[in-house]
Amino acid sequence: EVLQLALFNGQTSLENVLVSFESKLCGSDDYTFLLRELGNRGEHEKAIKCFQFAVRRERRKNEQGKLASAMISILGRLGKVELAMGIFETALREGYGNTVYAFSALISAYGRSGYYDEAIKVFDSMKNYGLKPNSVTYNAVIDACGKGGVEFKRVVEIFDEMLSGGVQPDRITFNSLLAVCSRGGLWEAAMNLFSEMVNRGIDRDIFTYNTLLDAVCKGGQMDLAFDIMEEMPANVLPNVVTYSTMIDGYAKAGRFNDALNLFNEMKFLGIGLDRVSYNTLLSIYAKLGRFEEALDICREMEGSGIRKDVVTYNALLGGYGKQGKYNEVRRLFDEMKAQRVSPNLLTYSTVIDVYSKGGLYEEAMDVFREFKRAGLKADVVLYSALIDALCKNGLVESAVSLLDEMTKEGIRPNVVTYNSIIDAFGRSTTSECLSDTGQISELQTKTSSLVIERGIEADTGQISELQTKTSSLVIERGIEADATDGEDNRIIKIFGQLAAEKGGQAKKGCGVRQEILCIRCDSFEDASMLLEELRLFDNQVYGVAHGLLMGYRENVWIQAQSLFDEVKSMDSSTASAFYNALTDMLWHFGQKRGAQLVVLEGKRRQVWENVWSNSCLDLHLMSSGAARAMVHAWLLNIRSIVFEGHELPKLLSILTGWGKHSKVVGDGALKRAVEALLTGMGAPFQLAKCNLGRFISNGPVITAWLRESGTLKLLVLHDDRTHLENTRFQEISNLQTIPL
Repeated sequence: EVLQLALFNGQTSLENVLVSFESKLCGSDDYTFLLRELGNRGEHEKAIKCFQFAVRRERRKNEQGKLASAMISILGRLGKVELAMGIFETALREGYGNTVYAFSALISAYGRSGYYDEAIKVFDSMKNYGLKPNSVTYNAVIDACGKGGVEFKRVVEIFDEMLSGGVQPDRITFNSLLAVCSRGGLWEAAMNLFSEMVNRGIDRDIFTYNTLLDAVCKGGQMDLAFDIMEEMPANVLPNVVTYSTMIDGYAKAGRFNDALNLFNEMKFLGIGLDRVSYNTLLSIYAKLGRFEEALDICREMEGSGIRKDVVTYNALLGGYGKQGKYNEVRRLFDEMKAQRVSPNLLTYSTVIDVYSKGGLYEEAMDVFREFKRAGLKADVVLYSALIDALCKNGLVESAVSLLDEMTKEGIRPNVVTYNSIIDAFGRSTTSECLSDTGQISELQTKTSSLVIERGIEADTGQISELQTKTSSLVIERGIEADATDGEDNRIIKIFGQLAAEKGGQAKKGCGVRQEILCIRCDSFEDASMLLEELRLFDNQVYGVAHGLLMGYRENVWIQAQSLFDEVKSMDSSTASAFYNALTDMLWHFGQKRGAQLVVLEGKRRQVWENVWSNSCLDLHLMSSGAARAMVHAWLLNIRSIVFEGHELPKLLSILTGWGKHSKVVGDGALKRAVEALLTGMGAPFQLAKCNLGRFISNGPVITAWLRESGTLKLLVLHDDRTHLENTRFQEISNLQTIPL
């Protein structure tokens, strides 16, 4: 009755209500009920007023302490952490807040709002008050660490302290620990914790299983995740979160058919989809280019009362963008704003990336301007999209400049950022340059030139001569006279220049001179110098790239293993892009043995699934350098089969894909590179008539070729540059002795 009156009356009359019922309210339990119910309805101000009334009426310190703990906990759930801290400090000052429960409630309040540092400080301060943490306290601080992204090592220290203090963990403890593993994809630690729960006889609930599955899926262990899900019905039935987690895991691993099979299983079992499930499915169909089905999911989603949100639009924008459907991207981007769905940082990053890769630089520039007007701050995704666009257009110096800018902003580059820059080292580039008076003849770079374009304002002058030496740097500068300074303006000017060059609209006689100097990266020294500079940004990534380039394989291989471990935790497309970029760079600069070791490491870590068997080599997800290194390894492997006295399969195949992104279907760059390699070695493969991306041969013919005396020399790869430190690697004189 008091609750109803409190809800329907203003704050001013609340005290009168409480006074009139004071004789009927039986101590702290009734007041705690009122606080909790007011909090559940979001009435935190009325709850505080009720709390203050109750504390004044209650004389017993322990009962006042219970009320304070309840009030702090309620405010924590509502995200009112400063108000919770105020209640705590008052209680402490007045002598009824010095309880384990009050401290635990404040720790939980900080944890819910992401203030894990403050949560740990409160936890540590308990000792100063002579308080011993209990299971509630430890659960609260472990949960706070999980929500705040604290390293697992630190959380384990707290857990060990809990055990050594004789406090027994319960299901909530383990669920909180599993949540820490989940956020970091620490699937092995999660499995160990789950086993510990079983050994201790602690019941597992649906949250336990779903959190474990999330950790295992994020670790890329989808077969293990499937096994766990299969075992669940013996303890608890999978729910929509279980299926959503698994579907998302399969999607990120590129196993779209498995994801769709689970979706069908959900429908068969009558499990209703939630927003996460719908958005994940929609993303899968969009990535596969199956837009009719994606739109069907949209309609089904809206029919069930779930409106399209920013995640839905981002998935569609990314899917249409990858298929080059730029008109659809433009239409969807306009539609989401018309539907009052505010674009977020990922939306802008996606659209800018799509337009940049499609050469729609004016559109990218307009979206970037809109992004700045929205008052959003660039993150690693947006910077990576811009850096990738610059690298793919040869503007590597501008890309490195943006890399410098993002690190100064406190944004740590991710593997996608590094992929773009490393990939720029391994890409062959042809640049056409314009002068004030007309077109300069095409500049052909025999090896992979690193093209860096910039604009320099000049009053007069023409390019009189193009000097190209062994090491030269292509720099084009074009800065308009009325341009202002600043990072944002510089990005806009870069897009403007790219747009003008694409449309052939570079103005004549406008006081802008294209100053060009060429520096080819056809030597180790040039590439080494640039990678040495990039090590300042991230020594782990560029240190490994530099060490492998310079032939210091023995010294950097342990560091490389650590880097590869980190890459393995990422989704399959990002991981394969990293291996492709690194291998291309090494192959291009003649470190072909190093390139092969990297690509075999990728195979060992299953970066490319089912890449080879004794009868087939599937290269369609590989870059040119990675594919060529893999061809050598595969041929050496089947050569070892021949010399062990075994017969080869009757039909051998090398798949390169159809080259669907090429101007002529079946004439992809990967196919041409592999064809040239096979022809150069004299390998007796020919194109299949029914599949333009497939090279075939028969077992006896390949066996005869592999037995020829000169074949082994053709197959074994070497580095152009090695060091004495590589003794261990050099002792392996023949790759066929390595268990591939």
